[in-house]
Amino acid sequence: MPEVGRKTGSSFTKKPRSAVLNTGSNATFTAETEKGVVKVRWQWDGVDMVPSERWSITSDGTRHTLTIHSVSTLDNGVYAVIAGSSKVKFELKVKEPGKAEDGPATPNEAEPGVTPKPETENVPGASNQETAPGALSGEKIPEAQSTEKSLEMSGREKARSHSGAGLKIGSEGAASQDATSLFLEKPQSGTVMVGSDITFTSRIQGTNILRKPSVRWFKGKWMDLAGKTGAHLQLRETYDRNTKVYTFEMHIIQAKTNDAGGYRCEVNDKDKFDCCNFELGVHEVPVQEEVDIFSQFRRTSLAAVAARKRMGISGSSTDAGDEAGELDFSALLKKRGDVKVEEGPKIDVWEILQNAPPSQYEKIAFQYGITDLRGMLKRLKRMKKEEKKGTAFLKKLESAYQVDKGQRMKLVVEVTNPVAEVKWMKNGQEIQVSGSKFIFENIGNKHILTINHCSLADDAAYQCVLGEEKSITEVFVREPPVLIIQPLEDQAVMVGERVEFELEVSEEGALVKWERNGEELKREETFKYRFKKDGKKHTLFINEATKEDAGHYTAKTNGGQSVAELLVQEKQLEVYQSIADLTVKAQEQAAFKCEVSDEKVKGKWFKNGVEVVPSDRVQITHIGRIHKLVIDNVRPQDEGDYTFVPDGFAFNLSAKLNFLEVKIDYVPRQDPPKIHLDCLGSIPDATIIVVAGNKLRLDVPISGDPVPTVIWSKADKVITEMDGRVHVEKHPDHCVFIIEGAERSDQGVYTVLVKNPAGEDRADITVRVVDIPDPPESPRILTVGEDSCTIQWDPPAFDGGQPVLGYVLERKKKKSYRWMRLNFDLWKETTYEAKRMIEGVVYEMRVYAVNSIGMSRHSSASKPFVPIAPTSEPTNLTVEDVSDTTISLKWRTPEKVGAAGLDGYLVEYCKEGSDEWLPAQEGLIDCNSLLICDLPTGEKLRFRVRAFNMAGMSGAASLPQPVTIRELVQRPRICLPRSLRQKVVKVVGETVNIMIPFQGKPRPIITWLKDEQPLDSKNITIRNSDTDTIFFIRKAERQHSGSYQLQIQIENTKDTASIYIQVIDKPGPPVQVKVDEVWGLNVALSWQPPKDDGNCEITGYTIQKADKKTMEWFTVYEHCRRAQCSVSELVVGNEYFFRVFTENICGLSEEASQSKDSVYIQKPGIQYKPPSYKQHDFTEPPRFTRPLMNRSVICGYNATLSCALRGSPKPKVMWYKNQADLSGDPRYRMFSNQGVLSLEIRKPSPVDAGIYSCQATNPLGEAKSECRLEVRGLGWLRPQGGL
Repeated sequence: MPEVGRKTGSSFTKKPRSAVLNTGSNATFTAETEKGVVKVRWQWDGVDMVPSERWSITSDGTRHTLTIHSVSTLDNGVYAVIAGSSKVKFELKVKEPGKAEDGPATPNEAEPGVTPKPETENVPGASNQETAPGALSGEKIPEAQSTEKSLEMSGREKARSHSGAGLKIGSEGAASQDATSLFLEKPQSGTVMVGSDITFTSRIQGTNILRKPSVRWFKGKWMDLAGKTGAHLQLRETYDRNTKVYTFEMHIIQAKTNDAGGYRCEVNDKDKFDCCNFELGVHEVPVQEEVDIFSQFRRTSLAAVAARKRMGISGSSTDAGDEAGELDFSALLKKRGDVKVEEGPKIDVWEILQNAPPSQYEKIAFQYGITDLRGMLKRLKRMKKEEKKGTAFLKKLESAYQVDKGQRMKLVVEVTNPVAEVKWMKNGQEIQVSGSKFIFENIGNKHILTINHCSLADDAAYQCVLGEEKSITEVFVREPPVLIIQPLEDQAVMVGERVEFELEVSEEGALVKWERNGEELKREETFKYRFKKDGKKHTLFINEATKEDAGHYTAKTNGGQSVAELLVQEKQLEVYQSIADLTVKAQEQAAFKCEVSDEKVKGKWFKNGVEVVPSDRVQITHIGRIHKLVIDNVRPQDEGDYTFVPDGFAFNLSAKLNFLEVKIDYVPRQDPPKIHLDCLGSIPDATIIVVAGNKLRLDVPISGDPVPTVIWSKADKVITEMDGRVHVEKHPDHCVFIIEGAERSDQGVYTVLVKNPAGEDRADITVRVVDIPDPPESPRILTVGEDSCTIQWDPPAFDGGQPVLGYVLERKKKKSYRWMRLNFDLWKETTYEAKRMIEGVVYEMRVYAVNSIGMSRHSSASKPFVPIAPTSEPTNLTVEDVSDTTISLKWRTPEKVGAAGLDGYLVEYCKEGSDEWLPAQEGLIDCNSLLICDLPTGEKLRFRVRAFNMAGMSGAASLPQPVTIRELVQRPRICLPRSLRQKVVKVVGETVNIMIPFQGKPRPIITWLKDEQPLDSKNITIRNSDTDTIFFIRKAERQHSGSYQLQIQIENTKDTASIYIQVIDKPGPPVQVKVDEVWGLNVALSWQPPKDDGNCEITGYTIQKADKKTMEWFTVYEHCRRAQCSVSELVVGNEYFFRVFTENICGLSEEASQSKDSVYIQKPGIQYKPPSYKQHDFTEPPRFTRPLMNRSVICGYNATLSCALRGSPKPKVMWYKNQADLSGDPRYRMFSNQGVLSLEIRKPSPVDAGIYSCQATNPLGEAKSECRLEVRGLGWLRPQGGL
């Protein structure tokens, strides 16, 4: 129904009208806008329309026209035109020729514009809101047709798809999703009958969303439906892992008419936001005959009625301008029929009010027609609300469970009904039977859920649902610690090389954190660090290591860590074999050879500073670590200095090539032989040095005629020409001495003898074979530190014939196979301090010896050792107690213990002035305290303590001053706790456990008294120690109340303390409950205080009533402080009994005191005869109807003393404390209200305790009432601590 009272500014001067047309005709709709409005859009069912073959859109100035050609039933629907912020809706209904309509036909159906004025609404920014169309004028559409709206939607959608380019889905259309929209499917508007269910669904794509979006449902503008869920409204959400789509549903169950209206769905995801509006229409269930009651009460003008009659149009107008007219009640009465009213189930309003919160009382009263809400609430207040306790479960789930990953978990509940159906939920979703993951068992009353192979996905909240009751628990899955199976190994690399640290853990897929010098390593864009997981193996790759990458690398898991050191050194080239000088003859071959440590190093050869270029006669080769320069057919010009320069290194290797020129001179026939050793420039001292393993070739020129005979010998042993590895070659002008692969045994003096008939010549040549040195002896570990050690070794037994230039050291972890070099420069000494070790790791060391020939084999490994430092000294060494022959010391653990832990402590002492320290015990002790006995009385002794571990002893912690061995006398002093300085209140049956510490030496004598009498040891237990005494009562009784005195005494000095214990119990019933007066519906009751107050103050009374017929007791008053009360609002004709309970801080009395006679409430008479009264003299002296009562209040909380006073004339009231007037004290406030006098004490303290009195005076006399006020601390409410 259009909103009659709503008037908004419109951009239209002429609006299109709804129309009803026959199939095949053309429909034309015209709209005129104001000046300045340029953009006009036409929509069909919320979808923008563009010109096509089916319809045409034209604009002429401010006139805009939509023409639909050859309309069909598919064109039925709601159309709209939007101009600026205004939107006008109209409807087109197409009927087939010859088909009867539901109502009178209009004579001018083809002319739109004769229908009433349609609804106009503001649309800010061309809003995409859609509203349901209103009733069409000119025809009568039954209400039942509205339920067919959803069936027509599918036809419209089909029509849109056939229209092709005729539709444009714009911002208002729901057919396409915006690129920035979060909705995959938006909730659509719908209608529902009263009492039916309806569901609105929205789907959100979760592919680009990191976490679950937040979805909220609203009704109207601000009402959040999250707090309105219940039996009528339910919100659900699901997630499909395969499609990654979130589905959110809103279920409205048994819809009501007040559920109709606009709704909104909002979705949030971090910085993204989207919302969607939709409508819900709720229709009444149709009855036998529809009666439009509201239409009969609308005012219609006579002119409008006449115009409609002339036009043949029936219906009513809703224009706001038609205000004058008359009400047609006759038509209403004629159309009224018997309307059947369905009787619903009987509703218990009392039960609804008891279960509803107070904020809903007015709403419930309005809904169920309750007029006397105040009286109903008074009655509801008197009825006790009892909470229903769940009876479905005998034993519920525990609040939480914890299980290790991979283990089995069982959840067990016990139910009362073994046949009842039980559902198990996980995070709100029902658990379905799937494989062997979840196993459901039912054994008698027990229902068991077994979770096999628990994983982190099983860490969730679980529920066991039985009917409306639930048992909730939470399961925590704990990951087992990941252990390190194969630790990291130390590595030493050169600059530019690739580094790999490999670690093996106990579980696949475990999380491993890599750190360098305590800083976490992360994957970088430069790919400096790369991490690899292969099952249980984790690898860290460092590409192109630099010197900055050196340090300690740590791999951490939740079960341990492993540390390894990386050393990065600059590349250093070592020369294993240098080039040697050569002397060759013409046409022979000269070969220079050298060997370096790096196979990848290249180099260049130079002759006299000029680079040698390879040719047919000169060859340069590089095979592995060996570089060669070979010159064939040596010529005199080849003589010179040859140099090899490795690329990238600032050093070179040089050698000289000597050309041996043989001169042929004429000699006499008889020429004695001669050995020409002076031609060998490289061996002027006739000593030749050769490296072991190399070949020695020595050309010795000789002369003589005839050709002499050459004989080579060593130690009188002649060397023949073909004598294996060592042999000679003889030529006419020279002889050659050759040693293939020189060995250490080839060293010695060789003699060459040449002779012929003319004579002989002899020469001695010394050959020295040099080699790498022997390996040094096994290194010895001298000292061990926290991260270092000092080692020493002996030089090698044989230095290889050359002096030892230095040593190279290596270390490794015991369980590793990789040795790491410690020094790249040769170490000259035989003692070395290795640093940068990891404390607690077992290491081994070995040594190499290096001479000019090369490096020896490594020595045997040292004994395994662990870098461990002694602990720091113990801290806080203090004297705990001293006697005539003993002293008790205590101290704290050292601040720095180390990886080796502590083996124990050693305590020593010596006399003052002496340096002879004596151990105080045999061996080491583990505890941090020691009692030293048998010490000389009166001596002054000094004490110290040391900590020991496998690295040795720590520094000593000493007392600053000597201690005299003599008993210390300390005065006795009781340290009474603050909570015991106030009254100790206990309930009968509770345990009394009081510990009171004290001081004093020697041990004092302890005495307990009760009311100055010795204690009865049958029910009270006393336990004493050196520092405290314990007062213990297992079950307190009333007879244990009283004052207890504690006394401690040392010789002639003593100290005392008192505590007061009050054991309380529930009070007895009141005495003499009687009915004083009955008038109307009221009864006046009175009673006497109980004989037994439970040993504490009476805090109030509870009054109950019961009807004699049912004898069900209902509470009338609670916490009534007076001994009288009035019961009102009784029911006429009922007979009542009354009973009263006494109440103190322990609770209500076990029994109640009941009135002897019942009270019958009579119906009041019709006539009232007032009795005659004598003039009464109301004057009387002051009298306290209720005197002051002794009070015990809590410190810091306001306290009030009250009494009741009567007297005429009005007495003058004065308040006193300890006989001191309180009138001028601002801490007290006095009140007087209808004879009730009150004194308020603001935040009392123990100082305010005392005797308070109230004095009333008038001309007839005076009265006075006193009471005692006790102010106690907060500690009396706390439970007393025990041993």
